[in-house]
Amino acid sequence: MTQDHYYKSEPLNKNTFVAVVIFHVLAIAALFTFSWANLAAAVIIWWIAGSLGIGLGYHRLLTHRGFKVPKWLEYTLSFFGTLAVQSGPISWVTTHRIHHAFTETEKDPHSPRFGAYWAHIGWIFRGTAQNQSEVTKKRYCPDFADDKVHRFLDRHYYLSSVLVGLLLFAIGGLPMVLWGIFLRTVVGWHFTWLVNSATHLWGTRRFVTRDDSRNNALIAAITFGEGWHNNHHAFPRSARHGLAWYEFDFNWVQIRLLEILGLAKNVYAYDAVTESRKARLDTIHDTV
Repeated sequence: MTQDHYYKSEPLNKNTFVAVVIFHVLAIAALFTFSWANLAAAVIIWWIAGSLGIGLGYHRLLTHRGFKVPKWLEYTLSFFGTLAVQSGPISWVTTHRIHHAFTETEKDPHSPRFGAYWAHIGWIFRGTAQNQSEVTKKRYCPDFADDKVHRFLDRHYYLSSVLVGLLLFAIGGLPMVLWGIFLRTVVGWHFTWLVNSATHLWGTRRFVTRDDSRNNALIAAITFGEGWHNNHHAFPRSARHGLAWYEFDFNWVQIRLLEILGLAKNVYAYDAVTESRKARLDTIHDTV
């Protein structure tokens, strides 16, 4: 299958295209209304949506089940994830599980092997993108596709941004809405999409995997630790992505904090040092 298949054969998702254009235009407009209060609002909501919502909630908890939390906290993290405007939890998780199941193949939703543009943003404009069918959702999310709360969030994921936008308008008027909703969302989109594109193109590879995943420190810095992508693809279930002391993983720090507080349980974290020691002991045992 060629790259032309995606660009020319698949139908254009017109609603998505229009929405993305509008968000980018308003994000540019936000730059002309700078204030420290607006910046603070954008940064705080970016952390809530991108780190707590996408990183912890959608990705490490729901997609890979790297840890468990009480239902009320799971729903809260999913609500935070909807603020990123990257679709609802069931749709997002379905797409990401497909990505892991078919990485770098024709069935991968956003492989750079079909072009960096396609992997970064082109994939959301054509074909299935995040618009997964009910059959596909139930196939890839059998663990929570029928959960009533998650289904509501999946269908109405945009409502959280509307509610937060109204709150921001009441606090700081239209400029704060431009920063806290539109500019923050666009920046969050591109940071997340860089994990799809850049970390499959540039960086280092600690583990030999069947895909092109890379560890990229810059992407990790702007995605709260999601850029340690080769580590992640080698051990997808691990709630810890930064495996070396110099691989700072802010999302992992927050999961550890939840564990210390007794809110996160059954936390699985791959430990390279421990596994290396086990391997050496196994080698010694086999030679004795």
